[in-house]
Amino acid sequence: MSNAPITDIDLASFTADPYPALAKMRAHAPITYVPQLGATLFTRRDDIHVQEKRIEVFSSQQPQGLMTRLMGENMMRKDGDTHQRERRALFPVLSPRTVQDHWRPIFERAAETIVDDLSPKGECDLVRDFALPVSAEALKAITGLTGMTATEMDASSQGMIDGCANYAGDQETEARCHAATALIDAHIDARLSQVRDAPDRSALSVQLAAGLALEAVRANIKLIISGGQNEPRDAIAGTIWALLEHPEQLQKIKDGQASFANAFAEYARWMSPIGMSPRLVARKDTVGDVTFEPGDRVFFMFGSAGRDEVHFKAPDIFDITRNTQPSISFGAGPHFCAGAAVARCVITQIALPLAFKRLKNLKLTAPPVFTGWAFRGPLSMPATWDA
Repeated sequence: MSNAPITDIDLASFTADPYPALAKMRAHAPITYVPQLGATLFTRRDDIHVQEKRIEVFSSQQPQGLMTRLMGENMMRKDGDTHQRERRALFPVLSPRTVQDHWRPIFERAAETIVDDLSPKGECDLVRDFALPVSAEALKAITGLTGMTATEMDASSQGMIDGCANYAGDQETEARCHAATALIDAHIDARLSQVRDAPDRSALSVQLAAGLALEAVRANIKLIISGGQNEPRDAIAGTIWALLEHPEQLQKIKDGQASFANAFAEYARWMSPIGMSPRLVARKDTVGDVTFEPGDRVFFMFGSAGRDEVHFKAPDIFDITRNTQPSISFGAGPHFCAGAAVARCVITQIALPLAFKRLKNLKLTAPPVFTGWAFRGPLSMPATWDA
């Protein structure tokens, strides 16, 4: 392991709220080995911004990593030309222009249908009944797995996310992950002949047309689902909560002084849905006073970078008028989130405006419980509005 200073954490407390511990790490040991996670953590924004790009040292290729073992070797676990080839194959699906011209109308129709059903009820759990299906319906279209239900899509994503963060090796968590990947494979199999006979613009169809091996196609579909469901879901619900908890911030949007895009960018900085990205040390190297050995596990803590005091004044405060440009919520290097344009579209152009337009006098009836450090979001969010 690296010779970084050691920082112990209480894993339960870290899962409930990682930010106090991360603040101490930034101040006293910004590159630190955490035994409870079995990894050396980078916690300062500038270190992460620089080192994430050094793929020759901090490699995404992790043959024995949790994601590779559980989901297959997707493009997030590849570097260099191999990564770029698969990324280029998916670009026609995920490009900003394709999102606006092709996917956005499809996303809007699905979201309107969901709200048409919800609006007369006057109450719901905003995570389960709004954010979850809005995110899932968009993801069904993007992936091409149109036979999945929204609940199946969400459960599959959560199963894989939990599995990829299962550094404690809990067997039940791993079993749920295997069940999730098996379900996705079954839905891929059910669609293969259809997209081969009648190609469309989905990720399944486009990757096959680009000549990617079926093994890679399966792994990348799982990657898209693992990140494309839980992160928009959590950001939709979380940003709604943040705006309701800070009505003066919501008023700025109503007055035209800020936008829902500003609110999402600030939420992603402040309560990062993607809290961490893992790397494996490929060759011996030294950063500052810390020497890394081949095989060391490294975590780039995006959630900590978003609260780095060097770049953000009063970083624990939610302020949608602040400059979030230094934030690296979607990553900083060659593995910058390929689905960023989709996420911004679903969250800022569709879900948030729709919730505050159609659910009049929206109020939370209980405080949400947030959880997670590698991936973070609310578990539930009961709410009412004027039906």
